[in-house]
Amino acid sequence: MTTRTEQVVAKALEAIGGDRYLLTSAVGKRAEELSQGAEPSIAIDDKKMKYTDIALHEIAQGTITVTEEG
Repeated sequence: MTTRTEQVVAKALEAIGGDRYLLTSAVGKRAEELSQGAEPSIAIDDKKMKYTDIALHEIAQGTITVTEEG
């Protein structure tokens, strides 16, 4: 049985072509943007979630575009 987090990670990986390094890099960059005041691109309670979790959900739902350039 997979957990909710594993499902979100799997969906995010699928959205970017399965590149774990790219996912890690994208989550880190987006989490930093969120910590500096960027608004989440999804409807979510950002007071109850960590920035990395929000970034993962954004990628999994396809609301932000991830490219190899950054």
